[in-house]
Amino acid sequence: MMGGPNEIRAKFPSMEEGTQEDWQIIGGHFGSFASKVADRVLDHLRLLDGDFGGFPIDRMQHSLQTATRAHRDGRDEEYVVMALLHDVGDTLGTYNHPDIAAAILKPFVSEKNRWIAEHHGIFQGYYFFHYLGQDRDMREQFRGHEHFEDCEEFCAKYDQTAFDAAYDTAPLEFFEPMVRRVMARPINSIYATE
Repeated sequence: MMGGPNEIRAKFPSMEEGTQEDWQIIGGHFGSFASKVADRVLDHLRLLDGDFGGFPIDRMQHSLQTATRAHRDGRDEEYVVMALLHDVGDTLGTYNHPDIAAAILKPFVSEKNRWIAEHHGIFQGYYFFHYLGQDRDMREQFRGHEHFEDCEEFCAKYDQTAFDAAYDTAPLEFFEPMVRRVMARPINSIYATE
């Protein structure tokens, strides 16, 4: 939560006027705020609950089912979290949801998993773009990229298959500890600490 009116805050009107004391105050707040990123991401994921968009299951169940399928296939925790959050951007980035997911995941996952999240929309299009008058082979522009086959496999095995209302999908509570562990420490950020 944000601090109240009595919270100790920096005093500068512009950053160029900031002092060491100001930045110590801000730095003191950053750690507490940053430590709750998993909570905020999980809260945002919950916004997908009940949002069907015409699909057989809602977007939350799709996300859970994608992650469940990846987990049951033996994928590592980071991959499973990427699978869970791959559509977290649907509510804010209607026209670029993969970019939102990739940006959220970037500090915490490998370049491969970030790339899969960022490009899964185009790769997923292989299964339906032709029904919408688009080129289902749009993903071919990335043929030869080192993560092409990884993204193609993610969509084929986990994403495009995750619309089954009868599938035994794990609940969000099952994945929450994984999200918290993966997001506990950034590995790809200017704010990452050694």
